[in-house]
Amino acid sequence: MSWDFSTSPEYQAQLDWAMEFVREKVEPLDLIYPHLHYTPPSPQIRKVIDPLKAEVRAKGLWAAHLKPELGGGGRGQLELGLLNEILGRSEWAPVIFGTQAPDTGNAEILAHYGTAAQKEKYLQPLLDGEIFSCYSMTEPQGGSDPGVFTTSARRDGDGWILDGYKFFSSNAVTASLYIVLAVTAPDQPLKQRMSMFLVPADTPGVIIERRSGTGGEAPDAGTHPLVHYDNVRLPDDSLLGEEGQGFIVAQTRLGGGRVHHAMRTVGLCNRVFDMMCERAISRTTKGSLLAEKGAVQAMIADSWAQITQFRLMVLYTAWLIDQRTTAGTRKEIAAIKITAPQVLHDVLMRAIQLHGALGISNELPLWEWLQQVFVVGFSDGPAEVHRVTMSRQILADYAPAAGMWPTEHLPARRAAAQALIDEVLADD
Repeated sequence: MSWDFSTSPEYQAQLDWAMEFVREKVEPLDLIYPHLHYTPPSPQIRKVIDPLKAEVRAKGLWAAHLKPELGGGGRGQLELGLLNEILGRSEWAPVIFGTQAPDTGNAEILAHYGTAAQKEKYLQPLLDGEIFSCYSMTEPQGGSDPGVFTTSARRDGDGWILDGYKFFSSNAVTASLYIVLAVTAPDQPLKQRMSMFLVPADTPGVIIERRSGTGGEAPDAGTHPLVHYDNVRLPDDSLLGEEGQGFIVAQTRLGGGRVHHAMRTVGLCNRVFDMMCERAISRTTKGSLLAEKGAVQAMIADSWAQITQFRLMVLYTAWLIDQRTTAGTRKEIAAIKITAPQVLHDVLMRAIQLHGALGISNELPLWEWLQQVFVVGFSDGPAEVHRVTMSRQILADYAPAAGMWPTEHLPARRAAAQALIDEVLADD
């Protein structure tokens, strides 16, 4: 089967426009409104970003991951990947293009599993970028391992009682809607044990215990809080999908999202690489440009090779998803998930070294971006778990050696080859 990563001239023109648009009009938002991209915009910020969103809509690139009937572009994963490579340059870009996580995944499962009433109440505001959502899954005692989740929802009359703790519920501080994974049948097998619930942020009993953040953020000022669901009463129609279907619903939102995250990582790596190259041909030390020194040349070459290899791997995975399904490409999705943080780490470390003291200062974004290595590594499950999944799927395609020796055992192969030759010669 031949691979084809090409795109139409029309779509390439849109990508070219998106690159210039992000560089010229969106990246400035990162400087003036840092870390406010998931905050309901003030009138001042709305005056700035609404015209930008309108430009994206006019170009047909708003919420490109969604089907046309939901207001999106209906793009395949390959085309989405090429767009997300550009969006990875800026923290504001996904918001301006209507593709910010976790809202993209949340909108996807709402569109797929939501009732007509749920879609009317939550999906359209999400698609319009008028509200933000939170995907509340991780728990303090077990991280992202659903096998040890304890947050539960039990039937009570014509509704449910939700009780437990969720940790690192990103955007919970500013979200209008929480999507919560809870145990509803603890005695059932894992894939039938949980259900998904839609919980408005202002529901009584939803308590933000602590505003946890990432390293370097001030205490109790982060946006990834510990949330206590303290006997939260929910109506029966808060259930998203069928009872016991939570695991399946959760898996639905992950595959394409991992491709998008990976391509955004490629985009960030490209931006870091540009900084490396500019530095190499701008800075003179010990009588010559950095670009003329062997160690620096090796850094540039190794970084280009790593980024290019990773980019092609992600595009190949996106292309495979378009040809098959997400379920048929789990090995490849796992591969890009475990590769992303390593490539970003290596490129960033070289860039920081080339920039010296400036590289670790707060006058360049490199040190802050270095933290993204760990975010990329932990998002959607730790890389170590994906390595296990990936290896199992790879090994499933192999069979044990037929006898005592490995298949490539040379004495045995020579004996078999000699027997074949002897048989041919005996026929003369």
